[in-house]
Amino acid sequence: MPKKQQHYKTIVLSDIHLGSKWSKTKEVTRFLKQLSCDTLILCGDIIDGWSLMRGKNSKWRRRHTNFIKVLLDISHDTKIIYVRGNHDDFLDRVIPLTFSNISVVKDYIYTSGNKRYYVLHGDVFDKVTSSMSWLAKVGDVGYSFLLWANKIYNRRRLKKGLPYYSIAREIKLKVKASVSYISDFEKHIVDIAGKKGCQGVICGHIHYPEKKMIGNVLYLNSGDWMESLSALTEDYDGNWNVYIEEKALTEVRDSESETVSHTELAV
Repeated sequence: MPKKQQHYKTIVLSDIHLGSKWSKTKEVTRFLKQLSCDTLILCGDIIDGWSLMRGKNSKWRRRHTNFIKVLLDISHDTKIIYVRGNHDDFLDRVIPLTFSNISVVKDYIYTSGNKRYYVLHGDVFDKVTSSMSWLAKVGDVGYSFLLWANKIYNRRRLKKGLPYYSIAREIKLKVKASVSYISDFEKHIVDIAGKKGCQGVICGHIHYPEKKMIGNVLYLNSGDWMESLSALTEDYDGNWNVYIEEKALTEVRDSESETVSHTELAV
């Protein structure tokens, strides 16, 4: 395993979707090999049970197993909190579960210094995924199609020397219903965290990395590893940052020669 480049107090990952053909598994595995932390929070949808059930192009591959092996390896020195999401809701049958230095839970209160953070995936606040799972899975198929179209579109842009363009992100930012959903999601989740006596909330689910204050509560979303390639990091002074792996998402994810750069966005 390569030498660690930087150590953090806490790292948060979510929405990796192991089992989905769109999961950037090699990239997130490389990320974990390069960085280290005291506590790793996996904030839901790490395994994509929905995609695995559909079969066809979605199946468990060696790179997915390699990611799990890396988790088990780092668990000797790192506390791992796995919060289940809607795509890995099959874990409901076994949670709460603790083995070695790994805990699998539905939600979690993370304490850092004198601050408490409510940690959850976020799907419990989505009426579609919590009450109408069949409709959510139809939407999941649509999202997969959008990712496919995005890949084809950006291959053509790359040939023309144009930069990567995320159709899905543009929709999230400009479509009124999407913007309204994200805003409602943030406000709802922050409200619950405040009622639990927490000064912050850590979540995933909507594939939109973010750090901002909403009222008196710090809202933190770790994004995803299908498009954003993002994580949350906390240093020993309690400062949180959104960490984004910058890469050409149009390249084949199995490429071993791909160079990955990163920036940290402090908000």
